[in-house]
Amino acid sequence: MSDMMIRIEKVCKTYHVKSRAEPVRALDNVTNHIDRGEVVVIIGPSGSGKSTLLRSLNGLQEIDSGAIFIDGVSVTDKKTNLNLLRSQVGMVFQHFNLYQHKTAFENIVLPQTVVLKRSRAEAEAIANDLLNKVGIPDLGGNYPSMLSGGQQQRVAIARSLAMKPKVMLFDEATSALDPETVGGVLELMRGLAADGMTMAVVTHEMGFAREAADRVIFMDAGAIIEENTPDQFFDNPQSERAQDFLRQIL
Repeated sequence: MSDMMIRIEKVCKTYHVKSRAEPVRALDNVTNHIDRGEVVVIIGPSGSGKSTLLRSLNGLQEIDSGAIFIDGVSVTDKKTNLNLLRSQVGMVFQHFNLYQHKTAFENIVLPQTVVLKRSRAEAEAIANDLLNKVGIPDLGGNYPSMLSGGQQQRVAIARSLAMKPKVMLFDEATSALDPETVGGVLELMRGLAADGMTMAVVTHEMGFAREAADRVIFMDAGAIIEENTPDQFFDNPQSERAQDFLRQIL
């Protein structure tokens, strides 16, 4: 079995914007990989292509050319069952995307019974275990509107974990949270990393990148400019663009 969980080969994506004569190149010939159990944090300025890259990994963003594979299965092949593939790739968004008319508990149970065809009893047992794992065992009966942002994000993470994913993708999972709640969600993500979950994380939280990442990827203008271990990247960035970026944010 290959150690490579995600393979990205020469991926390109352009957008056409009315205000610009030339198309915007969101992804510019991006090639990389993520191994099983590896935590890769993708950082860069706004508009650098990092979220576009993350969303392309499970087919939410269609690419113009190139290829992407998850555990050997092509994301970009028209014959691939994307719904089945996405059930194996957990995605946590900035704005939670919970069903507002369902309780936290039902938000975790429903995808299991509909997508994975688990029995109600099995799905409920898993939901209870995960509510405990993410630190909100007593809030399963609450609707999203009754939960704080941090609590809603914990439900979203539990919902993804309930699908027993091979990979977890986090797209700015803490950027919409109050500062007081960010730490708890980051701690939960650190726990997943310590448990060996394969993770790709787009974030502005440099402390998380330094502490939890196995590798940091720095993007700008749709391209990977630099990648290295967290210590090497933050203490000794090699490119001028990365040096400028870090001077502004640290």
